Amino acid sequence: MRHAIRTAVLLVLVPVAAACSAPPPVGHSARVPAASPGGQASGAQAPGGQAPGDQASGGQASGGAAPGGAAPTLRGALTTPTDIDLEWRSGRSGAAGHVLEFATEAAGPYTVLRYLPPSTTTYHHPDLIPRTTFHYRLRAFHGPASTPVEVSLPAGELTPEDQEAGHAWLPPRRAPGRAAAGRSVRDASPAAAPSGLRAEVKHANGILFTWTDRASDESGFLLEARTAGASAYEPLVVLEPDTVSTGLITLPTEKRASYRIRAFTYGARSNAVRLTTGESTGRRAPDEGSERAN
Repeated sequence: MRHAIRTAVLLVLVPVAAACSAPPPVGHSARVPAASPGGQASGAQAPGGQAPGDQASGGQASGGAAPGGAAPTLRGALTTPTDIDLEWRSGRSGAAGHVLEFATEAAGPYTVLRYLPPSTTTYHHPDLIPRTTFHYRLRAFHGPASTPVEVSLPAGELTPEDQEAGHAWLPPRRAPGRAAAGRSVRDASPAAAPSGLRAEVKHANGILFTWTDRASDESGFLLEARTAGASAYEPLVVLEPDTVSTGLITLPTEKRASYRIRAFTYGARSNAVRLTTGESTGRRAPDEGSERAN
């Protein structure tokens, strides 16, 4: 149920596992933002990062920055014949985060690997298809976030009554029309931030979020969460422009958390990094059989 709910609200979601990695085990589901099986991200520096333009380990990089400020710098290297480590430096201070994409053809189409918080500077992409060229690029996103709301869900899981009840509140809903002109997200104005964010507890694992869209040119919205004990917010769900409500089925760690909505737009795109995998090592992915890929 969770997989179907989360994939329904993506701006761009192609099953990453099928496109880039060995087939995932039955029951394995990717989470929004899309992440391939075993994909790991952190704020630590990746070892042996390959600078753009270097050709060690079969990697190459090319330019491709778009307008909108200094572009991030992306580096990558093969750490095993079928594992790739990526690291980057943000090209502009104040970015709300980055979106990492990949393709198996230089011209695309590109698929989102993950939306990442600004503190994250590395990504580990494991167990890829052997003898295949992968292209990576990174893009910053910017935009103001709403005032957060604190949510504490009841203990336990869904009751039979919860499971049988209607869940019409789950799909994202877009505003039929804007009553007043919105503010530009590109101006970095707090006036463009979503306002009036409310969280309505539906059951032990369900929350309905509603808000007012005050932006005029957003690329979309991000539902972000800071779970108990965490120091920063992380993106959970990507939503289309003009969205004003969405439901969420939580994971156990999200039952007590602070949530907020961000109106965002994309900034400059990084250089593209190209790496070609070698022969398969024949080993199993560390997280095979698990439900999550974080």
